Amino acid sequence: MIVSEYHQKGDLASYLETKGRVQSYKAIRFALDIARGLNYLHECKPEPIIHGDLSPKNIVRDDEGKLKVAGFGSLDLTKVSQDKLQMVQPVSNFDSVYIAPEMYRNEAFDRSVDTFAFGLILYEMIEGSPAFHPKPQEEAAKMICSEGLRPLFKNKPKSYPEGVKELIQECWDPTPSIRPTFSDIIERLNKISASCSKQTRWRDNFKLPWKQAVHK
Repeated sequence: MIVSEYHQKGDLASYLETKGRVQSYKAIRFALDIARGLNYLHECKPEPIIHGDLSPKNIVRDDEGKLKVAGFGSLDLTKVSQDKLQMVQPVSNFDSVYIAPEMYRNEAFDRSVDTFAFGLILYEMIEGSPAFHPKPQEEAAKMICSEGLRPLFKNKPKSYPEGVKELIQECWDPTPSIRPTFSDIIERLNKISASCSKQTRWRDNFKLPWKQAVHK
């Protein structure tokens, strides 16, 4: 039995289903919450904790609206080398679009599988729907992992702050070694968040003359 904190606000999946697309500044804030949680797991000593099943259903919201990573430790894994794991029993049917290609092929994997899932979750928050929606997740996972396809960025360019698209593309790269670590992701998201804050302050402080007249 695992006893955990009760989160009455539910998980990220239900939030996205209700709200749809998340505004870019909030998506970055949510992404930082997720990245910090995963970085904590990955930096655990003497060995990192790999989630391996990251999805919006396994990310919960607390009373303050912050996101917390949950649901890890549910996969039956075995250690095959110093930094590689593999599933004990091969899974023949994946119904999660967030699965990394190497896990899909039942190969050995490392902590970068969580980075892969993170990239798809960040994409979903900004786009408002999972990859290749409305296709079933099982079919979408096959398109991503077997056919090497990636979803298109369909939202307006302004929905993606500078650097976010590039970060997502690195996270879901088919080569695990190219995917950034979560310490790197946190550093990049902090810079993006600071840039978004500056732009918001500029918009709030700068008003066109006719708008100022209206307010007066």
